[in-house]
Amino acid sequence: MKISVLSIFPESFESFLATPVVKRAIEKGLAEIEIVDIREYAGGSFRHIDDSPFGGGPGMIMRCQPVLDALAAVRTEQSHTVMLSPKGCRYDQKCARRYAGMEHIVLLCGHYEGIDARVEPHFDEQLSLGDYILTGGELAAQVVIDSVVRLLKGALRDAATTDESHENGLLEYPQYTRPAVYEGQSVPQVLLNGDHKAIEDWRRTQALLATRANRPDLFAVYPLSEYEKELLAQADAT
Repeated sequence: MKISVLSIFPESFESFLATPVVKRAIEKGLAEIEIVDIREYAGGSFRHIDDSPFGGGPGMIMRCQPVLDALAAVRTEQSHTVMLSPKGCRYDQKCARRYAGMEHIVLLCGHYEGIDARVEPHFDEQLSLGDYILTGGELAAQVVIDSVVRLLKGALRDAATTDESHENGLLEYPQYTRPAVYEGQSVPQVLLNGDHKAIEDWRRTQALLATRANRPDLFAVYPLSEYEKELLAQADAT
């Protein structure tokens, strides 16, 4: 797949593109990541990409022309265009999965006080990481890229993402590794006895309990099976 990022700070992606999973995906040909400098599409010797808002107010607004010209330079019939904005729908794992199946994604990074609203109709959707404000969209773009690239087949070992938090509507169960005892804290015995059915039951129970305790909003809409109801009943009884 290909991901194009429209940004006025392309240098902020240099170290990010060298991180292990992203770098591996690029080197294996699983992903092509293109960073486009919006300033290159601004006219005049000073390449102004922002101006004062009509009606007054603090801050500066990114202008239409440079943004839309940069978009036109990378957009194809297969492109899915995304405007990173606090006004957008909240990003989640389902969205990451949806993006991972696309051929080409274009991410627009906003900055300053915002982007001229006439840009919005040229994008397929607006996307927000959450209910907070970032200085610019570059960090948000990196989050989206990382979460999508790691889902591409071959980027990680097979099945590495299957039971992760948010993949199946639940948070992930606790994980442990050597040593079995550290400063008096022991790994749960069930993980050491080789009983795969008991391990599966324990992991599902822990995922249910973690989700109920930490994300009641997710737990409230999760469709509990009879098997899971029984596991919770047993856990609550102990």
